Amino acid sequence: MLLQSAILDKLTEEAQSSPRLRMNHNLHESFDDSVQRMFNAIEPGSEIPIARHPYSSETLILLRGRLRVLIYNSQKEMMEDVILDLAIGNIGYHIPKGTWHRVESLESGTVVFETREGPYTPVSEEDILK
Repeated sequence: MLLQSAILDKLTEEAQSSPRLRMNHNLHESFDDSVQRMFNAIEPGSEIPIARHPYSSETLILLRGRLRVLIYNSQKEMMEDVILDLAIGNIGYHIPKGTWHRVESLESGTVVFETREGPYTPVSEEDILK
């Protein structure tokens, strides 16, 4: 399957009109696949809680825009604050399983390629840091 920038353009438009200000385009065929692969468009102002994935690591590769990746400990103290920006050479971030994290879009049109081990497991209440 050829992946063209038109997919990212359409995804950004969908994210901008979504109440959540984000939208994903899955490349995996099923939530049961052993690898979950997707494009994720995230607009500034999208509310993303501090969460963890206890059963999978997550890798983010920036395709467009700018993204802040925030890493926390279980006491809700920020341990790392990284800006992904192609202009400065920060192209991605790998988040090990069980790591508390959240991301924040810093620029309209931000899109990342995201991978996680499958099958898909929704984030449960105990995996959201309040």
